[in-house]
Amino acid sequence: MAELKKILGAPIQVLDSDPVEYVGSWATGGSLNTARAKMGGGGTQTSALSSGGETATANVGVCEAYNGSSWTEVADLSTARYGQGIGASSTSSLHISGSGTAIPVDCEEFDGSSWTEVGNVNTARYLAGVSGTTNSGIVFGGDNPSPGYLTANEYWNGSSWTELADLNTARRNLGSTGQTYTAALAATGRASPGNTGNVESWNGSAWTETTNVNTTRRGAGGSGTSTDGLIFGQTNPAYGTQTESWNGSAWTEVNDMSTGRGEGTTRHTMGTSTAALMSGGVEPSRSSATEEWSFPPATSTTRQEGQLYFNSATGTLKGFERAAGIPSTSWASGGSLNAGRYRISASNTGGTVSASIVFGGYAPSSAPPNNYFANTESYDGTSFTEVNDLNLARSSASGFGSSTSAIMAAGNQSPKAQTELWNGTSWTEVNDTNTGRSQLAGGGISGTAGLIFGGSLPGYNMQSKTETWNGTSWTETGDLNLARDELAGSGLQTAAFAVAGKVKESGGPPTWYTSDTHEQWDGSSWTETTEINTTVSAASAAGHTSSGLKIGGTAGLTPVGQTKTEFWNGSSWTELNDLSTQRQYLAQGSGTAASNIVAGGYNGSTYGITNNEEWAADITNTTVTAS
Repeated sequence: MAELKKILGAPIQVLDSDPVEYVGSWATGGSLNTARAKMGGGGTQTSALSSGGETATANVGVCEAYNGSSWTEVADLSTARYGQGIGASSTSSLHISGSGTAIPVDCEEFDGSSWTEVGNVNTARYLAGVSGTTNSGIVFGGDNPSPGYLTANEYWNGSSWTELADLNTARRNLGSTGQTYTAALAATGRASPGNTGNVESWNGSAWTETTNVNTTRRGAGGSGTSTDGLIFGQTNPAYGTQTESWNGSAWTEVNDMSTGRGEGTTRHTMGTSTAALMSGGVEPSRSSATEEWSFPPATSTTRQEGQLYFNSATGTLKGFERAAGIPSTSWASGGSLNAGRYRISASNTGGTVSASIVFGGYAPSSAPPNNYFANTESYDGTSFTEVNDLNLARSSASGFGSSTSAIMAAGNQSPKAQTELWNGTSWTEVNDTNTGRSQLAGGGISGTAGLIFGGSLPGYNMQSKTETWNGTSWTETGDLNLARDELAGSGLQTAAFAVAGKVKESGGPPTWYTSDTHEQWDGSSWTETTEINTTVSAASAAGHTSSGLKIGGTAGLTPVGQTKTEFWNGSSWTELNDLSTQRQYLAQGSGTAASNIVAGGYNGSTYGITNNEEWAADITNTTVTAS
């Protein structure tokens, strides 16, 4: 009997617990004893100090030390106030200036048991940025009612303050990072006339503007260094959870905090972007909550997409795949199309959030000589880029394949049977379909193997015909059970589905109705199966027969777009999270049920929106079953 590892071609790990994904996330820590905001702070995730602050009714001098799990009250500040602080641990911290009954210049140093007044700052301030330790640090920016938002930057040498080069942008409510006074970031804040996403980097002698954050904000917390850090939370004036990671050149959105808030302990960590602490703040009431940002320990087994392993504790064979997270997935805004249009085609099952193409389309407001588009746009997960055009401008065609190998077949512009092949760079005309038609659907993961089905001929002659593509020519094969156009479809050449659509009633004057019919293709014939929950036409689809999506559409013949998303698990349809924008006549889902985009369409007022939304399921552990 062959070993399992020889059958699969790779060994399967035997683990006593599930592997974990190596990404940072926030977890609940011990709560402060006194709920407050705008505190000073210093130390690390396991040895931190929170000094002073503002409760719902007054400024306080309360100080608390954190040991990695709980907060303990220690000696109070001499003067009740909020402010900013720096320090190496819970026993070595500095509270700088702040705001109480006035804006004091006073600074106090904590030695683990008591506070001692030390050298005053030159410029009194509150809600400033900080970096460094009790022996060597800087404070920058902030506010003072007179003269207002500050650019002033001062250096602390352990006994006195010296003015250094100013910030380029005056602001308060900064998020700041830095282990030493020679390397810091001043990120975001409240400037004039409003909040800013501006970021400046400090090298010990001058501030230089660098890459802005993705989300403009004020009141954020900060952690890490000038080349490896985080900012998190906000009061903008909404209370945000957004967390962004800095690698020295770019900001990346990462996992959010569980509770939206800002103006917590100004800076708590001396580490990198892998360890941070957020305590207190405004949400909008004063908070006592603490959250800890961390990565799995080095001893954990980390998981990789596609990995198989045997869990010896549960006696189950498991895998780690993206599709397992579909039921909890939601739509997110993506980069916009360059040319707004509807009735677009896309790369279908071979596309993903990070690699798709959309092509063709129609918009009544486009320039002469006609309203059809030849535009092709490539999506990299962030933005659309215009690439080489189709040979024939058209809309309502079938599209399938990938960003490097795709087919556009038929469509609503003569000659209606024209087929074009995309090789990753340009389009080439290839053999025509047997039946020219428009408003059809299709499926396939490359330009060498796929199928098209349904659609209509002039005079609203609904079609049931199916044709398969072998990379060279089209062959007619088994028909749909229900002739229809404006249907949604996706899948593989041997495993596809057709769902919903518009159907013409027989007899009498031409009348139509929308359908909830769902059919599955096994490579030779169509079989009717479980209907979708909402009857629609002009929807989009993604995935294949065992894991698919129906997206958007219109529930009646009056063009009013839908936001509903339904998931097919191989036996039933379940409604999942809605699109943020109602739309119909959108690009057929470019990708799988786990990773795809939808672009353009009609939103109820504009024929040809540029809006694009992304669907990316979480990667999760799932049990592997055999039948």
